[in-house]
Amino acid sequence: MFTCQTCGKEFDLSQQVLERYPGWVPKQCLDCRGQAKDPGPTGSGAKGGASISKNRDLTVAEVLATFRDGPQTGVFTDGASEGNPGPGGWGAVLVVDGKVIEEDYGSEAHTTNNRMELRAMIAGLGMVPPDTVTDVYTDSQLTVNIITKWAAGWEKNGWKKKSPGPIANLELVQNAYRLARDRPKARIQWIKAHSGFRWNEYADSLATAYRRDVF
Repeated sequence: MFTCQTCGKEFDLSQQVLERYPGWVPKQCLDCRGQAKDPGPTGSGAKGGASISKNRDLTVAEVLATFRDGPQTGVFTDGASEGNPGPGGWGAVLVVDGKVIEEDYGSEAHTTNNRMELRAMIAGLGMVPPDTVTDVYTDSQLTVNIITKWAAGWEKNGWKKKSPGPIANLELVQNAYRLARDRPKARIQWIKAHSGFRWNEYADSLATAYRRDVF
């Protein structure tokens, strides 16, 4: 049994979840993870910088029933971790005119948020055929900068930064950059997290599926 740090009640998780992440101590019960302020009308975007889904833990079905706004065509990617490092997951979905064409997701027992964001981007770019014009969205500005601004210079410098220290998650960086370079018409763009954009919320749900008994 665990004690929720939000409401104080005791709760338990399935044996399957506990076996997948040995040693992990959850901080909230499923009820508190699902609680959030009323987001307003269904599908409305965040106003005044408010985050309308950050404290919720929605399934993909709940996402589709709740949100409507945002781009309806493109690839949407997201990564998450509980603790940094800690258990985490990633998700990517290819959507055309509001219909899911392809999706993928996964998890790691001991990882970081940045690693999961890169893993999601790799999966998302892999869904895009070469020479296809599309947008690839991530709510990680770091991932955007790595692929669109920094990786080319690191490659020319023998995969070394100008500043001291190694490049974090180098293999993932190299893989993501290669996929992006081979898809010059795929525009990698930042999208605001937890703002009610339907398919970014969907990618977030894929990325956090590892935390739930119900997908």
